[in-house]
This record gives sequence, C-alpha cells and structure tokens, in this order.
Amino acid sequence: MILDTLLDALDRGGAPVVGSFIGGHAEAPADGTPVLDVLAPATGRRIARLADAGEAGVDRAAVSGLEAFRAWRRVPARERGAIVTELAARVSARADDLALLDAHDTGNPLAAMRADITKGVRLAREAAGLALEVRGETFPLPGHHYTQREPWGVVGRMITFNHPTMFTCARLATALVAGNCVVLKPSELAPLSALAVGELTAGLVPDGVVSVVAGGPATGAALVRHPAVRRLTFTGSTATALRIQAEAAASGHVKTLSLELGGKNPILVFPDVDVDEAAAAIVRGMNYTRVQGQSCGSTSRLVIHASIAGPVLERVAAAVSRIRIGLPTDPMTEMGSLISPAARARCVGAVSRATAAGARVLAGGGVPDAAELAEGAFFEPTVVDRVRPGTELADEEVFGPVLAALTFEDETEAVALANEGAYGLTAAVWTRDIDRAFRMVDALEAGYVWVNDVETRFPAVPFGGWRDSGVGAEHGLEEILSMTRLRAVNVRIG
Repeated sequence: MILDTLLDALDRGGAPVVGSFIGGHAEAPADGTPVLDVLAPATGRRIARLADAGEAGVDRAAVSGLEAFRAWRRVPARERGAIVTELAARVSARADDLALLDAHDTGNPLAAMRADITKGVRLAREAAGLALEVRGETFPLPGHHYTQREPWGVVGRMITFNHPTMFTCARLATALVAGNCVVLKPSELAPLSALAVGELTAGLVPDGVVSVVAGGPATGAALVRHPAVRRLTFTGSTATALRIQAEAAASGHVKTLSLELGGKNPILVFPDVDVDEAAAAIVRGMNYTRVQGQSCGSTSRLVIHASIAGPVLERVAAAVSRIRIGLPTDPMTEMGSLISPAARARCVGAVSRATAAGARVLAGGGVPDAAELAEGAFFEPTVVDRVRPGTELADEEVFGPVLAALTFEDETEAVALANEGAYGLTAAVWTRDIDRAFRMVDALEAGYVWVNDVETRFPAVPFGGWRDSGVGAEHGLEEILSMTRLRAVNVRIG
C-alpha cells in the first residue's frame, strides 16, 4: 500500500517514487514520467518523489470516472452514505499513521494533524448522514410538477496543503454522497496522504469512482480543461483561482466553479470586552499552533480600540512569545514549520517592509536560531503593531504566523479598517453590546462572522467567502447540494 511504503521510507530514510491512484489502483510510473521531489519542510529532507500525472493521467482518471458513473449514480443514496461511513472508518483505523505522514509532509505539529484527521472523519460521517436529504420539490400547480437533484458525473476537486487528510476526507465524502465520481488533485507541496486515502477506497467503491491525480500546476490545469469535468472546486490562493477561471474559460466548455480562497480576516475588539478573554481569542484565531497561521480563516488583522490596545497587545505578545517552536514530530512542539522556504521568505519580507514603513514588532518577527531547526522553513510567531491602513501588511494575506494590529476610535473607523482590501472570508466581533454586535455583523463584508468567538466551526453551517475570498460554500447540506444539478419535470395530466 502507498501508506505503508511511505511510512517504511520515513523509518529507513528513503524517498520512494509514488504515482497517482487511478481507476481503482496505484499506478506505477512509466519510464520518462516527470518526477517532482516531495520535501519535508521542517528538515528539508526528500521523503518521496512524485510522478506527475500530467494531461494523460488526468484523462485516464476522467475516462475511468465516466465509465464508473453509469453504475455509481444508480447506487441508492442510503448505500452511498454507508460506503462513505466505511471510508471514514478506514481512515480512522489508520489515523496515527496518516497524522505522522502529514506532520512530515506539511511541517504541522503531530498533535494538530491527529486532530485534523479526527475532524476529517467526523465531516465524512456527517456527510454520510445527509445522504437522504438530497431530494427535490413538488409544486402545487395543474398537472404534476417536481424537481430532481442529479449528480454532475465526474467532479474535479483541488485541495491545498494545510489540511491534507481532512480536506481529502471531506471533499470526497460530499461528492460521493451526492452520487458523483471524483478526480481529486492535492497540492504538490503535500500530496502524500491524499494518495493514501484514495487507495483506502479500493474495493469499497467501483474502480474509477475515486481517483487521485498527483502533480504540479500543469496537472491541475489539465483537470480544469478536461471536457468530462463540468463541476470543479478549488481550495487555495486567489491568484491560483484566477488562473483556474481563465483555464476553465479557455477550455471551450461552461464549467461550474466553487472557490474557497484566502483572506485578511479582521477581528474587531471593542473597549467593553474582558481584556484577558480578548487576548486569548486573538491568539487562538491566528492558528499559530495548528498550521503556523497558514489558514484561510486566520484572523490576521486585529482592529482594536485605541483605549485598550496597550494592555491587550501586551498579553497577546506575551502569549505568542511562549509558543514552543520545534520539529513537528516532537510531542512538545506547539508550532512547526511553514510549508516551504518560499513561504518563510514571504513572511520575512512582509515584516521587513512593514517595519520599514513604521510598524513595530512586539513578538517574533524572525527566523528561530535553534540548531535543530536550521534546515527547515521555520518562522517565529509574530505580532506587529502600529501597522498603517492601506499598507501591504494591513491588506494583503501573508499566509503565515504574522498578526497585524491597527487601532480605531469609533465604529465607523472600525468598519472601514475591517472592510479594507479585496478579501471577505471571515470576521470576528468582540463586544458585550449586543446592538453594536449586530450593527457590525450587518456592516462587515465577510461570508462568515463570529460574535464573541473565533475559529469555532460547526459542520452544518456553510463556510464561504465574499469578494476575492471565493464563490460558493463548503460544509453541510449546502456543499452536498452543490454537488448536484437541478432538473425540473412537468407532467401534463388529462
């Protein structure tokens, strides 16, 4: 199995060549296939070599999906739900192994990856439980009129690197429950667990129902362009999403896209809050100790009333300075490495340019000097205040452990700072004034808003962004229904 091969290589120090999972089996790479190095970002060590599926591999996956769809679409919804439940059980049985693989592949702490897999299993099970909710409506008109929810056929799902097993479980589950076949494309930066989970579907679903195509941007572009794939979803950066939209248009076919993208998410803190609770929420919302701030939902723009900025930021900086950075497999590690040296360079540059423009670093701001971390893509958890509105650090997503703090004097200024820039994914409001809370909710340009909370997500609640943060929503029945297309039927009687 792919998973066992990779785990053995981690023990022995090897770097096996791994191919895609297509048509119900792991493919052996053909001679001459381009191969990409998969590096452990915390050590710089090569842990695998990835055979790039390319256009030919995508075509094999899509064609096998089309063939399998004829039978799969006729499998009763309750049975599809039971199959997804069994897939969740298979993932759960290998949770420790998958978490270890993800820790090496992403640089995220092992404990965080265990929690991630637990969440992925839960999301799959909850999707399975919604199988019988995929249904149409009837209309009280003369004759007989109703709608049907029909699967698309072969769905392309492209996921990013920060939660590989969790995203694989969730994105497979909702598409399968709705009756689709899936071609899943993981990020080339962290592709390994997606391939392993794909192989766990062998013998559970008919060959071709699930394929995982590994490779770089050209493989993703081939998936977007393929004429058999009319429904596509992507989780990742806005820049990549724009390229996907262009590729979809250039394909010559109309594609339906869902895009879950980045954010420069504000957390608004008003002067009537408990400063200790607010400080703890600000740290938690940054996801320092899960994915090193590399989360689309991280509340990385702190918009705080000037009267309490000092005491709150003092507490935030102290808490951030206590976070233990280390190798992801060390059980004492609270924060691991970024996904790549390029990601670290992006953080270094953003902080450097902000300080040059007058901002002040309160915690972190640089590369840790511990010898055991020297080969990895580590960056300290960072807090920067005195950030000027309209500057890079105020408006642009760093996608790393860098919190930017801005102050305000009144509600109008707070809303203007929160809505500045192109993004609109999440926002959080902290206040004891319920009237103010609802005024802020109505004024914020964001698709997902917390009041006196942060980072808590309920699987039944749809998650999606506005503006340059995306199109469509993930989670719950909303996502499952988006995996279907609507047919209206009119029957004349008499």
